[in-house]
Amino acid sequence: MRLSVIGCGYLGAVHAAAMASIGHDVVGIDVDEQKVAALSAGTAPFFEPQLAELLQAGLASGRLRFSTHMADAAGAGVHFLAVGTPQLAGGHAADLRFVHAAVDDLVPHLRPGDVLAGKSTVPVGTASGISARIAPTGAVLAWNPEFLREGWAVHDTLAPDRIVVGVSSGESGERAAEILREVYRPAVEAGAPFLVTDPATAELVKGAANAFLATKISFINAMAEIAEAAGADVTLLADAIGHDTRIGRRYLGSGIGFGGGCLPKDIRAFAARAEELGRGESVGFLHEVDAINLRRRDRAVQIVVDALGGLVFGKRVAVLGAAFKPFSDDIRDSPALDVAVRLRGLGADVVVTDPAAIDNARAVHPQLGYERDRDEALRGAHAVVVVTEWDEYRRHLSPEHAGALVSARVVVDGRNCLDAAAWRAAGWAYHGMGRR
Repeated sequence: MRLSVIGCGYLGAVHAAAMASIGHDVVGIDVDEQKVAALSAGTAPFFEPQLAELLQAGLASGRLRFSTHMADAAGAGVHFLAVGTPQLAGGHAADLRFVHAAVDDLVPHLRPGDVLAGKSTVPVGTASGISARIAPTGAVLAWNPEFLREGWAVHDTLAPDRIVVGVSSGESGERAAEILREVYRPAVEAGAPFLVTDPATAELVKGAANAFLATKISFINAMAEIAEAAGADVTLLADAIGHDTRIGRRYLGSGIGFGGGCLPKDIRAFAARAEELGRGESVGFLHEVDAINLRRRDRAVQIVVDALGGLVFGKRVAVLGAAFKPFSDDIRDSPALDVAVRLRGLGADVVVTDPAAIDNARAVHPQLGYERDRDEALRGAHAVVVVTEWDEYRRHLSPEHAGALVSARVVVDGRNCLDAAAWRAAGWAYHGMGRR
């Protein structure tokens, strides 16, 4: 099938390459000439496992190409809308300017029977306005939210845990759903649930899912605060309650909290839209979820200060991690860099290392020190702070090896991902977050 993907950022580039890999003829459209040039050369403009290989294979096969001209989307049977919806400056609502601009540019190229499949994360109610905008062309809107995890985006596109398609009732909506079922046929045949809903429900799914995940993470971090005061161990607590099948252990990892370009902005936009609908009280708890999450960063800084005897001025602190999570170079709302910047503000000599995100971090925070080599970052450090759980830190770094490089054996485990007993046995002063 011939497809277009409008917007080739994180979501769109992955989607375009993945759709080409399963046999579709795909054109990706973006206004950024440099991005399009990089993608056309088979170079991913961001770090995502397996993406470069998919891009190169798609380009070599002739099934994948990229363009800056919206007219090149003409003739596609399905157009995936994948442009960004950042948080409005000075507010919590989503900025939909890019979504509306992309739709306006696409409208002249739509034909009767075309399907516009919205993948961008938008406030509920957005789809109805877009549907009215494209109705005169004879095209049909379907809302098809994405559920990608950075670091696992290729896997999540090709082997999703569910596919949600929101369409209006009637023959045209049913036809749009069947067209998308065919687009995703390999995943459906592999067992992925294909859920057909109304558009409003499909819009709500993404926001509701992220709100639930954020709540679960902040819940265990709230328990970490209590565990610290009571002398308990939040990791053991999470193991114990996680055995309850009604709760589950996933996303009960306590520590410095969540960041990135999705969860923080999405829960704020979700709450803002609820306020607009006159139901702000229904998600009032999300404000506390957000507050708990941000409070964990304060706590991480305080643990470092306390671990260094109350004074960090002039002390060398090695911060292991810059991206907000492993297997990514995304530094948006990164707890790791937030902690590093705060420590630098207290006078610490902060050196940051990360397997993928150094260039992005340096561009935004040039005042920090950076080392690409992990061991060079550790050398001479008075404290080591683990803030992103790359395997290079949580599995492949021994306390004995690190101990031979540092000036003082102080480690602050901002992700509760290290073997505390092993580090203590090697003579380190180990400090977890709500963990004994």
